[in-house]
Amino acid sequence: MQLIFAIFFFAICHLFCDLNARSLYYRGNHILFFGQRDMKLLHGIPALALRSLTRPQRLQRRMFLCMRICTPGTTSSQNHSTEARSRTNHWKWGLSTAGALLGLGSFLIYETQRRKVAHADSEEQSTITSFYHQYTREDVKKHKSLADRVWVTYAGEVFDITDFVELHPGGEKILLAAGGALEPFWALYGVHKNEHVMEILQEYKVGVLGPDEKESHDFSDPYANDPPRHPILKVNSQTPFNAEPLPDILTEHFITPSELFFKRNHLPVPDINPDEFQLIIEGPHEADQSKPLNLSLNELKTKFPRYEITATLQCAGNRRAEINAVKPVKGLDWDIAAISTARWAGARLRDVLLYAGYTEDTPNAHHVHFEGLDQDITGTNYGASISFKRAMSKENDVLLAYEMNGEELPRDHGFPLRTIVPGVVGARNVKWLGRIVVSAEESASHWQQNDYKGFSPSVDWDTVDFSSSPAIQELPVQSAITEPRPGKTVAPDADGKITVKGYAWSGGGREVVRVDVSLDEGKTWKVAELTGMGQKDGQAWAWKLWKLEETVPSSVKELTIICKAVDSSYNVQPDTVAPLWNLRGVLSNAWHRVQVTVDA
Repeated sequence: MQLIFAIFFFAICHLFCDLNARSLYYRGNHILFFGQRDMKLLHGIPALALRSLTRPQRLQRRMFLCMRICTPGTTSSQNHSTEARSRTNHWKWGLSTAGALLGLGSFLIYETQRRKVAHADSEEQSTITSFYHQYTREDVKKHKSLADRVWVTYAGEVFDITDFVELHPGGEKILLAAGGALEPFWALYGVHKNEHVMEILQEYKVGVLGPDEKESHDFSDPYANDPPRHPILKVNSQTPFNAEPLPDILTEHFITPSELFFKRNHLPVPDINPDEFQLIIEGPHEADQSKPLNLSLNELKTKFPRYEITATLQCAGNRRAEINAVKPVKGLDWDIAAISTARWAGARLRDVLLYAGYTEDTPNAHHVHFEGLDQDITGTNYGASISFKRAMSKENDVLLAYEMNGEELPRDHGFPLRTIVPGVVGARNVKWLGRIVVSAEESASHWQQNDYKGFSPSVDWDTVDFSSSPAIQELPVQSAITEPRPGKTVAPDADGKITVKGYAWSGGGREVVRVDVSLDEGKTWKVAELTGMGQKDGQAWAWKLWKLEETVPSSVKELTIICKAVDSSYNVQPDTVAPLWNLRGVLSNAWHRVQVTVDA
């Protein structure tokens, strides 16, 4: 009983004396410690127990005092002279001592370990910083070029990434962070926030920021003000937001509902006040104008005729998932629905350029640059360009659009103004348009010069030269099967037929004239029924939807369905994906294949 009392007493003393200790919760015979620091307290107890019992006089006095409190019978035992009584008292005294030692030992172990953990936590940062050389932010700023070596900071650490610049998938865009912090850029491009990227970065660590170097930037979420999106979309990237509709829903409508139209953003969605919006158009150098032409949204709507077209937009990375299946590439893993069709309305770009003083014969006018109002933390805006000839042609129907499907543009699709360049890759259809520049040269934008280009399968990131390939403009002929979906079970109708559906489209205004469908892995072909709208020759901006109803032999249990489209120039899709492989996974337009099971 004295042993139990001693243990209980010291447990109570410990709870009342250790004001800084964390809460303990008793369950049966187990003590549960809450929090990571408390788990550390349990570490190293066996070795600590021996040390705690060999403390100098200070601890011995505390132990003696506690033993006296816990053994009230010690004094009276002196009045008994029998040997048995003496042995009994010695035994009781031993139990009391053991109980005291156990209780006090528990207290000392916990208290000592708690203090060690607290001390270790307080010195953890200094331990880390003492291992690496410490730098100031001013030191880091001195390394902003390849000549001076490129340094960056992240989470209080310093990295020399000079040797990584040429390996960076985004090219020299990484140099925007040179001499400063990576956090603002990684806040924009969420793809960097993964374990693999962190492992690569750690290979280039050269030091840490000193303890007095406080973070001076505001790294609040730049995507916090993005608009809400339809939950049915398949999200390929949250920041920036990129998503596509489900394929079978995509072709339910010839005109894609705005909320289901695929979303392709490179940066945060800007929040623009339409009443304050001004489109800036740089005038011809020969016009001797002191300042560029500024047009408000209302002026664009009232000064120029409203023109409407129906056009399909497709991302260059549509169907990248199939290229990834051959060999992984850099880019979003788009399925077959990074393509959609809408009715667009606005002013013709040609009319606005004529109003600004340009003509078809303006000297040195070879390219038209579009600059968006979406930008990264450094103020770099999204940009692209098309040829001046395309921009000025009446037949090419290039719009400065302010309406989509009969309503004002949604924020995700460029509100209040965007370019629509029908028949051309989506990347040149710049959203949130803020500035137009006519130039003798292409846009210098990263997205024009170092992205959205095609290369041979033999080119990799070690050998790529982006200047050797032209920027993608018109896209090749394309088709895909939206119903049935891969891996599904299809049930033939009463006549033994199944229904296959999909879309087909070609760039440059070339109309799709035929879609061939095979149910036997390409041995035989059937021509699908096309549906769509009447379009002028050379101005077939919108896709065709297609359908085939075909009998399936009762003996067939597995089907590989294939489709391929042919356009008005008799361009046809290639039969396999592998020869199309390229390091960015763009321009994927091989025969589309879907494997299904037949439910007889």
